[in-house]
Amino acid sequence: MNGAPGGADSTATAGQTDGSDSIDVLVVDDDFMVARVHRAFVDRVEQFRVVGVASTGEQAARAVDELHPDLVLLDLYLPDVFGLDVIPRLRTAGHDCDVMVISAARETDTVRGAVRHGVVDYLLKPFEFADLRARLERYAVRRGRGLATVVQGQADVDRVLAGAAVPASGPATLPKGLSVETAALVERTLRTAQDTLSAAECATLAGISRVSARRYLEHFHSLGSAEVTLRYGAAGRPERRYRFHGHVRAHGRPGDEARA
Repeated sequence: MNGAPGGADSTATAGQTDGSDSIDVLVVDDDFMVARVHRAFVDRVEQFRVVGVASTGEQAARAVDELHPDLVLLDLYLPDVFGLDVIPRLRTAGHDCDVMVISAARETDTVRGAVRHGVVDYLLKPFEFADLRARLERYAVRRGRGLATVVQGQADVDRVLAGAAVPASGPATLPKGLSVETAALVERTLRTAQDTLSAAECATLAGISRVSARRYLEHFHSLGSAEVTLRYGAAGRPERRYRFHGHVRAHGRPGDEARA
């Protein structure tokens, strides 16, 4: 690594401005090729810019001291420390940056530990650009909402804690173009599958189009209710495969589904 004294690359991405509305990101990963990919992904998302890259926990702590990022994309399997152990060090030093875990660690205790440390999201490797983009965009909305909120009552507190535009007790709604009935059908198909399903396989079992199946599956994935793995073939893009991962709550108005 080169750039900052702490061993982190602190060079801002070319073409990005230093506007006050940007969200500065520090990428932490011990694999320099993976870090390069993550940096490229982040720089493709509007409003975000990578201000540094670190490959160890020690470098990450020093980079946060020097660069003061808004968000840290934190791998857990670092060569010197376990990634989650970096977070208390940052808090002790007075840094209030947010942390998003990006790791292959799937152990339940690790995920729970990440939640206890207050991470804003947890993305499993391997993933595609769309997976990270969705989480960054969701984070940007929550962050903007939190900075703009004036707390006048419990409803305002609930909105900040839930990161939602409506009180936490309010019903969730499906994205425009998705229907309750089809969401329930896709959920049932995924829940009862003996193995992972591709969008095409789910579409066949549910009797809907592949495009529609993928939209619902990706929606469930964004909620954390469907797990995605990538299956690599001899050629072409890897196939995304889905597995039911939790309780899906689909609320909305009947008849909203767009015809695919």
